[in-house]
Amino acid sequence: MKEQTQQSVRFVTVEPDLAGQRVDNFLRTQLKGVPKSMIYRILRKGEVRVNKGRVKPEYKLVADDVVRIPPVRVSEGTPGPSPKLDKIAALESQILFEDERIIVINKPSGIAVHGGSGLSFGLIEGLRALRPDANFMELVHRLDRDTSGCILIAKKRSALRHMHEQLRTGKMDKRYQALVAGQWPDNRFKVKAPLRKNVLQSGERMVSVSEDGKPSETRYRILQKFDTATLVEASPITGRTHQIRVHCLHAEHPIACDPKYGDAEFDESMRQKGLNRLFLHAHSISLIHPGTEERVKFTAPLDATLTNTLKALS
Repeated sequence: MKEQTQQSVRFVTVEPDLAGQRVDNFLRTQLKGVPKSMIYRILRKGEVRVNKGRVKPEYKLVADDVVRIPPVRVSEGTPGPSPKLDKIAALESQILFEDERIIVINKPSGIAVHGGSGLSFGLIEGLRALRPDANFMELVHRLDRDTSGCILIAKKRSALRHMHEQLRTGKMDKRYQALVAGQWPDNRFKVKAPLRKNVLQSGERMVSVSEDGKPSETRYRILQKFDTATLVEASPITGRTHQIRVHCLHAEHPIACDPKYGDAEFDESMRQKGLNRLFLHAHSISLIHPGTEERVKFTAPLDATLTNTLKALS
């Protein structure tokens, strides 16, 4: 990225890879730690210029646009998390693959994919702190806070677009492992049930099967049977919020230690086996690499809590 400084005003020339990005989102990556409210204020006041003209926040950048970025004091912003924090430093060891276009990480259970709703930082903020020189870093898809496993991060806008297209056209294959209550039937290979998202007064999101919901499908395969539980592989065909969890509940085999959709009696028996988290893990992801155009597959190992639970059941 070509830059020149003039009395602490910066002029940034937009690289082809960033074409199509909204100027407000571009400024958020350029002015790390600056609150959104301030970014909209400097846009509104005309302090940000593109090719010497004023622009609205929704303006989409074109290659070789020259963006004038005014000097901004970050006094009213909250600083990003320090890469020295144990939790963030630990993320480095969870990276399964990284090149100039993508990061594949084995997300630990208990960390949200991004900050907000009372959380100071999430996975994406942590990775940005670990890679302060990265111009671009965005989540390709999401995982629930309690779910562990493979998650994709794009390091270029072109890679993000490429992978979003694969998600839309079904070229990306995601496989999860879930421990469910009871004996999953041998002849049940899929659950098709429309899902509707509800937001409770507390702000908590709950999803239920409903005729007026969005069409949703998950495919299932039995991996291992135990006396009181079954380890299944779940492949979501659609990508709805809490889809696998609600489809397991709908099939009357809720996932172990699911705080929202679980079975209290089964969960208590699993806790006695040492399980203290939701047993849902994004085990593998297969996609066409946005750089090489070849199909690649990444697998994330189960953490110690999940492997020890399976041992205790055996």
